[in-house]
Amino acid sequence: MVTVVWLAALAGGGVRDAAAGEPKENAMKLESRVLKPGETIDKEFTADGRDVSPPLAWQGAPAGTKQFALICDDPDAPTPTPWVHWVIYGIGPDVHELPEGVPPEAQLSRPLPARQGKNSWTTGRTIGYRGPAPPKGKPHHYHFRLFALDAALDLAAGLDKNAVSKAIAGHVLAEAELVGLYSR
Repeated sequence: MVTVVWLAALAGGGVRDAAAGEPKENAMKLESRVLKPGETIDKEFTADGRDVSPPLAWQGAPAGTKQFALICDDPDAPTPTPWVHWVIYGIGPDVHELPEGVPPEAQLSRPLPARQGKNSWTTGRTIGYRGPAPPKGKPHHYHFRLFALDAALDLAAGLDKNAVSKAIAGHVLAEAELVGLYSR
């Protein structure tokens, strides 16, 4: 079963109409056959399981999309900033899905041409997806945010969330979000 989250334009003009430069309602959808919005992420996609990226798919990107970027983070982490689980960018406009288990490589050619950045871990795999691994207690929210960009940005592989966020600022045509929960 495929589940979908719809997002309206962000307050403050985070999503804009490229032609008019004005905030626009967003029709882009991000979905997963294994992740239902607001429900628990399957253990397989966490540090307690195989720790592989979940499959994601999207549709409804606006005309003029030249590239996609995706960031997954946990704002509930007991850290000063959200804990970053995945940064993947340079995804071509003809790509509309990420398969399960994207390899943890900075420069991807297979299964799709893209680049991955640094996650928040300082040991082990620090490039690519690392699944939820919250401390015991209340559930954490994991935000998968997909950005449709109006430019094909030539960014180096291995950048962190801040560098990618700064580079895409002013280029976001639309944003879609899928949020899952996980606790131990």
